[in-house]
Amino acid sequence: MNGGGDAEVASPAGPPQSLEWKFSQVFGERTAGEEVQEVDIISAIEFDKTGDHLATGDRGGRVVLFERTDTRHHGFRRDLERMDNPISRHPEFRYKTEFQSHEPEFDYLKSLEIEEKINKIRWCQTANSALFLLSTNDKTIKFWKVQEKKVKKICEMNVDPSRVGNGNVASSSVTAGVKPYLANGVCPERSYNYLSNDFAFSPGGIPSLHLPVVVASHETSLVAKCRRIYAHAHDYHINSISNNSDGETFISADDLRINLWNLEISNQSFNIVDVKPANMEDLTEVITSAEFHPTHCNMLAYSSSKGSIRLIDLRQSALCDNHTKLFEEQEAPGSRSFFTEIIASISDIKFGKNGRYILSRDYMTLKLWDINMDAGPVATFQVHEYLRPKLCDLYENDSIFDKFECCLSGDGLRVATGSYSNLFRVFGVMSGSTEASTLEASKNPMRRQVQTPSRPSRSLSSLTRVVRRGADSPGVDTNGNAFDFTTKLLHLAWHPTENSIACAAANSLYMYYA
Repeated sequence: MNGGGDAEVASPAGPPQSLEWKFSQVFGERTAGEEVQEVDIISAIEFDKTGDHLATGDRGGRVVLFERTDTRHHGFRRDLERMDNPISRHPEFRYKTEFQSHEPEFDYLKSLEIEEKINKIRWCQTANSALFLLSTNDKTIKFWKVQEKKVKKICEMNVDPSRVGNGNVASSSVTAGVKPYLANGVCPERSYNYLSNDFAFSPGGIPSLHLPVVVASHETSLVAKCRRIYAHAHDYHINSISNNSDGETFISADDLRINLWNLEISNQSFNIVDVKPANMEDLTEVITSAEFHPTHCNMLAYSSSKGSIRLIDLRQSALCDNHTKLFEEQEAPGSRSFFTEIIASISDIKFGKNGRYILSRDYMTLKLWDINMDAGPVATFQVHEYLRPKLCDLYENDSIFDKFECCLSGDGLRVATGSYSNLFRVFGVMSGSTEASTLEASKNPMRRQVQTPSRPSRSLSSLTRVVRRGADSPGVDTNGNAFDFTTKLLHLAWHPTENSIACAAANSLYMYYA
């Protein structure tokens, strides 16, 4: 851990104890030898602000929603969980619904196929018990409303069964219109007046208005409705969307531009960041990720392929060409190589819950930045240092361009990110913390862990641990480092209030708690 002593990330009461992670649930678990379809691979994952709902998107353009069940009937349980008392049982989720968010498209002007793959999902504010969320593929953003619709049926009418004749009360809207008739076909309760061209109701007999007096709900169905489509605003692939804390606006970012949208207006957006040079040959970096500040609606941050993070203030100008702060780490003298810029590219950034810290993930490391200190990161966590001798191989098989996501715990004490062989890593961020766990996305996440011995050629941080999988396993070196690049854990999310992590391994969604 580099720079861990520069600043206290949390309270100075001492680092908390390392967590023991346990398996909670799995959805879509593969059987032995089962082949995974490309369209079923999960490509996005996101908790809502309460943590009671979880959404995943896949390469087939589908969005799947999960709902928490162990707190559903306990109104103030969430408040109790925030106290020091330990949680008596682990969080449990169930499948709620799914819908087709995006379809494959074709851009006839550019002769390009547009994949249906979901790149990002972001939850919006709920209203009237309905769920709202944004989903995007490479070109189009959609605003969805998911709501329960109750199917109601008439059980009883205000008609006396004995007066109807057959003794059968209308039980549906079809039989509700049945009326008693006399032998000559005249209805006793009303007669037609040809002079006034209207019906005249008799003063006695059966009430003239047949009204339902008992309506019962027989079943409930979930309906997902696309409320708005935000399209034709990006020339390049959308890599990020982020909701503003004002609840009214959001941003979308591609390689060269960031646009600001109003949720209610789908045919107009404002370009707030444009890094496209006049001559594309002069292009030196692209935007890789963007996110709004969690509490300040005028601030947002975006990262670049050069390993820098820019903080901008929307109050300064309409087009934010100039950043408020720039966060980047200086290269060590003589350390530059062909791969330096590739592995420095930031694939994901996340604000901490209070907005003071920004977590970034590049190919080799996780870095924690204090927005009040732009001299360098306050903490650096080595994730893939053991792969440095393999950079040539990683470049040849394109693994070096994999975009791993990162996340922070709700209390800001821990960070997590994914790795190869379906592994993910959890680090403690407090000064002096030695917490570093390597877990596998399986039903047995905590396998026997060994400390990787340091070597003069590649000194490893004391935080980096790997899973010992046996010397005979394919793609594993003598130190237990896994080199299975075909299985990778790119997407994961941390529950906003609890130590619970959801991560995606191919088409399977694994959930863990501590």
